[in-house]
Amino acid sequence: MPRILIFGATGGTGKELVAQALQRGHDVTAFVRDPSKLAVSHPHLRVQQGDLQEPDKVRATIPNHQAVLSALGTRTLGKTTLLSDSLKVIIASMTASGVRRLLWQSSLGVGETRGQLGPLYNWILVPLLLRNTFADKELQERIIRSSTLDWTIVQPASLTNGPRTGKYRAGPNACRDRSTPRISRADVAHFMLEEVAHPKYMNQSVALCY
Repeated sequence: MPRILIFGATGGTGKELVAQALQRGHDVTAFVRDPSKLAVSHPHLRVQQGDLQEPDKVRATIPNHQAVLSALGTRTLGKTTLLSDSLKVIIASMTASGVRRLLWQSSLGVGETRGQLGPLYNWILVPLLLRNTFADKELQERIIRSSTLDWTIVQPASLTNGPRTGKYRAGPNACRDRSTPRISRADVAHFMLEEVAHPKYMNQSVALCY
C-alpha cells in the first residue's frame, strides 16, 4: 500500500480520507495545525503538527510518501491566496523529493466545469459570497496543470455529510446534466483513495456527483 500524506485532515473530507485510508491499510501522515481536532489513534497513523504558513515544515513532511492528497479549504470569504501559495510550496517540495502523485480537491464550478453547480451557486452564492474562494481555486488548478507531477484535480459537487455509497458519477462531464448536484464527503474520499490505488484520471480534472 502506498504511504500517503493528507493535507486538510481535520476537515470533513479530510477526516474521511484518514479513516478510509487506515481501513484500507495505508500508512498515513496527517498534516494538521491542531492535532486535538483529529481524534484518531492508529498504529499506521502519524500526525504531523504544522501550519501551511510554515513552508519549512511542509517541505520536511513531504519526502518518503508515495502520494499527497489535499482536502484543504479556507474559512475566509475575503481575498486570499493562502492555498494557492501553499500549493506552490507543496509542488516544489514534491518535485524536489521525487514524490509524483498529487490528488487535489477543488470544486465543481471551477475550470472546465464552470457553471455546473446549479442556479443557487451560479447566480447567488458564487457571485455574492464565494467569488474570492473560487478565484483562488481557479488559480490552484492553473498551478497544478502547469506542474510536471502526476496530478488529478477532484471537483466535487455540493458536499453533504451523507454516507459512503461508492455509487456516484465521475468524469469530466459527469455532472453537466444535474440541476442541483451533490455528493457526500465520504464518497469524495472514497474516489480519491480509489484513484490512488487504480489511477484512471491521471493529469485530468474529474467532476463528482450523484
